[in-house]
Amino acid sequence: MKSKFEIVLLVLSLTFTLSLTACSQGKIKPPDTPANKETPESAERESGKNASVEVLAEGLRTPWALDFQGSTMYVSEREGTIAKIEGTSVKRQEVRLRKPLLSEGEGGFLGFVLAPDFTVSKLAFAYHTYKDNGTVWNRVVVLKENAGGWTEQQALLERIPGSLNHNGGRLALGPDKQLYVTTGDSNVPDLAQDLSSLAGKILRMTSDGQVPKDNPFPESYVYSYGHRNSQGIAWTSDGAMYASEHGPSGSPAGHDEMNRIQAGANYGWPLVIGDERREGMLPPLYHTGREAIAPSGIAIGGNGPIYVAALRGEALFRYEPETKSINAVLQHAGRLRDVKVHGGYVYVLTNNTDGRGVPKAGDDRLMRMKE
Repeated sequence: MKSKFEIVLLVLSLTFTLSLTACSQGKIKPPDTPANKETPESAERESGKNASVEVLAEGLRTPWALDFQGSTMYVSEREGTIAKIEGTSVKRQEVRLRKPLLSEGEGGFLGFVLAPDFTVSKLAFAYHTYKDNGTVWNRVVVLKENAGGWTEQQALLERIPGSLNHNGGRLALGPDKQLYVTTGDSNVPDLAQDLSSLAGKILRMTSDGQVPKDNPFPESYVYSYGHRNSQGIAWTSDGAMYASEHGPSGSPAGHDEMNRIQAGANYGWPLVIGDERREGMLPPLYHTGREAIAPSGIAIGGNGPIYVAALRGEALFRYEPETKSINAVLQHAGRLRDVKVHGGYVYVLTNNTDGRGVPKAGDDRLMRMKE
């Protein structure tokens, strides 16, 4: 029979062994700190294994935007084509534009969204970079699908300032049936504060390219301003509009943003970043601090979370507006350009062939996972 002293030693030994086992299995974690809650880097550490991911298409050529018509998917490719994906079939469609496409740096064939009546009209809206007399610009056009691919029907807006970088490029149809366009500052930061310029803005127009009468600035496409390079916009079910935005490069770096967009609001670039405040300018809902993730496309989930496709961050993040928390839900796929929520799934486009990534076998890919 063991003495009391031996029993105590045995209990202490078992307790220590169980603690080590729990730690090795990830069951004991350090308590959350403000840094754990605020930075995507720590969110990535705590996110664990990826959800089950299904690859739907491979061999895409620097894909940029994704849209759906039923079970058929259309993906714009930066070099000037559209990949039409039906089941396991990927058909690459030619796009015939009236002004030559400029596919250099971050420019090229970017934003793409199908018209609401696409099943009848076969029309879509697209955003692309071009050069005129040596100057780089972007334009918004209407395309029509036909047996030979896509053909430009009409230019809605031209001479949006462009550059090798910071072209914006996201298109989206809002719940108000208007067309929204994100533009970059075209590497001239001060233009973002200039209401006479289309650079560094979110624009709003009718489907035929007119300025809506209820836009915040008379006779102007400008809906919000003070943006550096926004590449993601989306709306919640109650009509709240959100946008992702790239923060500064160099020093200071990071400070990528998530913003709640209001008509006529000034979001501060280049006068303020991060937690800085200035009268008449709205601060971001969330920013990444010194870490850069380079957010691109965003999508609203069924219960209100915002999915954010990150390029430099090489992850799909899930941002909760109520708690302002962010966590990685998909990793190890490389650079991510666009995300959509459709039919209970989250669809994601990789962007490893964009000149900044490290392509792997099969890149670039369209993937999906259960929401």
